[in-house]
Amino acid sequence: MDDEVRAYVDGIAPEYRPLFDRLHRLILEVHPDAAVVLSYQIPTYKVGSRRLYVGGWKHGVSIYGWQQGRDAGFLSHHPLLIAGRGTIKLRPEDAADISDDEFRDLVRAALDT
Repeated sequence: MDDEVRAYVDGIAPEYRPLFDRLHRLILEVHPDAAVVLSYQIPTYKVGSRRLYVGGWKHGVSIYGWQQGRDAGFLSHHPLLIAGRGTIKLRPEDAADISDDEFRDLVRAALDT
């Protein structure tokens, strides 16, 4: 993780940092080869031509960037978390009910080439 990304992560609100750290860990478990850079002012996980963006906001953490249909059914299982086209908004209490395997499946679908 470069200094820009580290500074961004260090600035995430303490109540949302464990959720961000969980997602970061799961993404790197699935894709240890992912480059983590700052893009559009948020941490971005790059694998080949694919991107997955994970940003901390006032509400919690948002995930963006997968291509339509590449969510492994995540959106159909959690429709209330959809906050617009290609955006998942997560609060810690939402994520507590989602298994690591569901997040891993989303990451695989989004980033596998």
